[in-house]
Amino acid sequence: MTQTPDRPIMPALRRGWQRCCPNCGAGPMLQGYLSVRAQCPACGEALHHHRADDGPAYITILIVGHIVIPLILWTFLGLRPDPLIMLSVFLVMTVGLTLWLLPRIKGAFIALQWSRRMHGFGPQGAPGHDR
Repeated sequence: MTQTPDRPIMPALRRGWQRCCPNCGAGPMLQGYLSVRAQCPACGEALHHHRADDGPAYITILIVGHIVIPLILWTFLGLRPDPLIMLSVFLVMTVGLTLWLLPRIKGAFIALQWSRRMHGFGPQGAPGHDR
């Protein structure tokens, strides 16, 4: 059995967070807002193997909820603003934070799969490869 070279996870996650190819970091991973390119335009790394599915959306909801809900409680209990003002401010904050985080988390998910050689990102028969 041949030994495959290691793919460090932290540089891959950093590149994925920046929505760049996890292999080279030069080419854009996403085409549009959330569509993943079939391959990197800079290095040719195949990216179509990814299986991000709903994972990035769930993680985004988890993070945004843990940021916004304590702020809502602190604002309501400490400042007692008008409910319509509070609703409009936190609605805009929630939507903005969600739209900013979602493509970055999707890029990190794909980079994680690439670095661990999951879902076709590794050679046939490699550990973690779907058959």
